[in-house]
Amino acid sequence: MIKNKFNMRAKVWLYPAQHAAWHFITLPKKQSGEITKRFGLLKRGWGSLPVVVTMGDTSWRTSIFPDKKQGAYLLPLKAEVRKKEKIKAGDMVLFSLEVRV
Repeated sequence: MIKNKFNMRAKVWLYPAQHAAWHFITLPKKQSGEITKRFGLLKRGWGSLPVVVTMGDTSWRTSIFPDKKQGAYLLPLKAEVRKKEKIKAGDMVLFSLEVRV
């Protein structure tokens, strides 16, 4: 059976936009490489992969997106999750990510 769940620690960062600010997490390169190797053929539009993320007491379905500049995947972080878990830009967070296969 292929391992599809990954535990990670990464920093939340802010991408400023004109009308709103977007919060992201860049997945570590090691895990990003493993995800690409195991699940790259399942990618959808813009190279995205469907995932379930658990951070603290909060779980949600979303997608991760490849960032070719960094050679890693980006995880968008919803405002609802940030509020529930009291997360802000610059915080280091622990989370698990499961690729939906």
